Amino acid sequence: MEATPPLDDAAVRWTGPRDGRPVVVLLHGYGSDERDLFALARQLPDAFLYAAVRAPLGMPWPQPGYAWYPIEGLESRDAARTTDGARRFLEWLAQAVGEDQTVGLIGFSQGGAVALQAMRLEPERFAFCANLSGYATPGELEGDASLAERRPSVFWGRGTVDTVIPEALVVHTTDWLPRHADLVGRIYPGLGHAVSPGELDDLSMFLTKQAEEKSAPGALQDAPRSAPRIGSVES
Repeated sequence: MEATPPLDDAAVRWTGPRDGRPVVVLLHGYGSDERDLFALARQLPDAFLYAAVRAPLGMPWPQPGYAWYPIEGLESRDAARTTDGARRFLEWLAQAVGEDQTVGLIGFSQGGAVALQAMRLEPERFAFCANLSGYATPGELEGDASLAERRPSVFWGRGTVDTVIPEALVVHTTDWLPRHADLVGRIYPGLGHAVSPGELDDLSMFLTKQAEEKSAPGALQDAPRSAPRIGSVES
């Protein structure tokens, strides 16, 4: 099995200088690259500094783009490879963003799965997460109990005609997220494996709420809580 390489820091796109604002990292889906979600950043609240990263694995020839973990078929999702991708992301984050800075995540499809996996590995590091057309990876991780105690805000949006994510993973995520996070769930009738203008509006409202509720530096991480279209061929 090919080892997951480090992220390419030179490929990261930032919306501005690293000026101490809370950082939101964008993780693209399978077969895409950092430019995909970066296109959304100009439509999101400017209270945050956005960074779009490139997944570490190249796609099998002759397919373009990058992946967080290999997919051999729509039913094939290797939890260990998802975790490997998340650990590589965390290694990059430790070098790129100061420990005292508030960090949120937005991931599309398998980028959403990796974002949640990173949050599960280091729940104290992240203030919130938005999972767009993604899922929670089955299995237990060392940070799950802490995550369930902290209950960070998680936005999960998906379409009713999304046939890319296996139904079993949708069912698992529907059960898992409310037990580990303060869930903001949205279902979009007629939407496939993509981000619609309506979902983008909901995402913007979610981010605005995060900024308004916890405006002090680091406050998003301080305390546990009480209980255009973007798409890719695969997740």
